[in-house]
Amino acid sequence: FNEYLVLDLLINDGQACGVVALEIRTGEIHTFHAKAVLFATGGYGRAWRVTSNAFACTGDGMAIAYRSGIPLEDMEMYQFHPTGIYKVGVLLSEAARGEGGKLLNGKGEYFMERYMPTLKDLAPRDIVSRSMIQEVKEGRGVDGKDYLFLDVRHLGAKTIAEKLPDITDFARNYLGVEPITEPVPIQPTAHYAMGGIPTDNDARVVIDPQWTPLPGFYAAGEVACVSVHGANRLGTNSLVDLIVFGRRAGKHMAKFIAENSHAPLPDEPEAYAREWVDHLYSSVGGESAARVRSTLQNEMDDKVFVERSEQSLRHALDTLDGLQETYKRAQLQDKGKKFNTELVEAIELGFLLDCAEATIHGALARTESRGAHFRLDYQKRDDVNWLKHTLAYKGVKAHDVRLEYKDVILIDDPIFKPKERKY
Repeated sequence: FNEYLVLDLLINDGQACGVVALEIRTGEIHTFHAKAVLFATGGYGRAWRVTSNAFACTGDGMAIAYRSGIPLEDMEMYQFHPTGIYKVGVLLSEAARGEGGKLLNGKGEYFMERYMPTLKDLAPRDIVSRSMIQEVKEGRGVDGKDYLFLDVRHLGAKTIAEKLPDITDFARNYLGVEPITEPVPIQPTAHYAMGGIPTDNDARVVIDPQWTPLPGFYAAGEVACVSVHGANRLGTNSLVDLIVFGRRAGKHMAKFIAENSHAPLPDEPEAYAREWVDHLYSSVGGESAARVRSTLQNEMDDKVFVERSEQSLRHALDTLDGLQETYKRAQLQDKGKKFNTELVEAIELGFLLDCAEATIHGALARTESRGAHFRLDYQKRDDVNWLKHTLAYKGVKAHDVRLEYKDVILIDDPIFKPKERKY
């Protein structure tokens, strides 16, 4: 079913039993009755202005589950990749630094040795990103701005052409920069959600700290949080989310479908979706969804980025509260039914607001730094109080989110005990 956008998850008699979706081509709303439902809808990088994510990564599946009473897990654990193309966010792969590329500041200094003498430019993503932020804060950005350089010139034209073709193409196409002779402007970019819909090892969605599954509901990929990454995903390990748990989801779903009947649909299954879409069509006098989205993205970039603090997060939460109220009055200029992309983007904005809400609340409550979650006011990891997963349950307003926690499952072997992170 191409050109469909899911609006709601249907649950009845304690079992997932289908979805409601908008057919973008016609503007019609449809109900899909199913024995089981799998969400594989990706992340929510578009909550930030600068992101490596596709335009479709608007947290649809996460937000729909969240609105259905299902918690979102560890949403504060969001990864920022250090080498995004300046202002665009498209990723310049770690392969560039793996081949010997170096980060260069506005004073012409290769600066990573200052922060990580052992690994230098091959340090983990969060450390490199924070180092870049620090360089900019201390006035060593390029021309006093908020970006630095990735320098591969010393590798030579042959190596660059043979081993880094994507990087050269991106630099040329997006920036008009020739990386063989010029350094490439870069900045940290919103990249990957380690959090999401909580799942078990069979990709079944779980709804509480006791690991209670919701029968018939599965999630896999970036939308899910089985938590193989903890607070900081390693490069290429997203394949575990996709391949391992995608396969496990399919195998368990097949068994579930063979052993179970359709749960009955709830009464008026399309009522919520129709009310939402009708409201967007009929609203007048409010701001455009595009303007609300821009404000959200700017706030997330400014206040919920590589570095966070209580002050920045409370500011973001207050802004979000206002944006959620503004969203209720958002109006569409395009009142058409067929391929109404303005309607689609307005719906996606609602999803982004929900994902941002869970992220900010989790980050504000977690008074420590762990992996990609870095607090300027709590810079140490605190295993005594915070070796646990966050579960965020949606409330009525932005300040009403309920947080619960579940223990991290530790293997009873000294080799796998949490240790100090050092390189």
